[in-house]
Amino acid sequence: MNQLDLTRLNYRSPYQVWEGERGYCFKTDHGIFYTVEFDPEESGLDIVAYWFNLTNNSHKSSPNDVKIRDTVLCLIEEFFRVNPEILLYMCESGDGHQAMRARLFLRWFNQYNKNGQFYIRTAEVKNGKITDYVALIIQRTHPAFNDIVELFDTEITMFQRNKDEEPEDSEEMPRETTTKRKPKK
Repeated sequence: MNQLDLTRLNYRSPYQVWEGERGYCFKTDHGIFYTVEFDPEESGLDIVAYWFNLTNNSHKSSPNDVKIRDTVLCLIEEFFRVNPEILLYMCESGDGHQAMRARLFLRWFNQYNKNGQFYIRTAEVKNGKITDYVALIIQRTHPAFNDIVELFDTEITMFQRNKDEEPEDSEEMPRETTTKRKPKK
């Protein structure tokens, strides 16, 4: 992944962003520390994609702070400026608030994407009693746009079919507790 230009990023970001050990960090006016990571997807396919991860490192409830949204969107915009690839995300489900997180992120992103430069495709995947919310974000000008959207749909369908075929009496694996995570294949 190409590194983000922090000078350019911080020119527009309401919160100062710096590079930390595990990603790009910022601290809110309420003293909450966040980390944004772009982790490579290691599917073995011939495409370049990254998982977007937003982590509340302080583990504190976050008030409705528009500057968090704007900082996150500045990070995503800078990511796409220097990495014209694909972003994927899955909402953390350890606390049962994944549907709220998915709605919030979609609202943030749709407010940002008023010019239609990006395409976002969302999906719900039943994982036992839990519904996971996953999304693909891609620039509409990506040279393999149609193929990537089709591949995303195929992967989601296959993942869901595999989950549907698992025996109901199988024990569920412990859930991960990171803010965003990759689906297990």
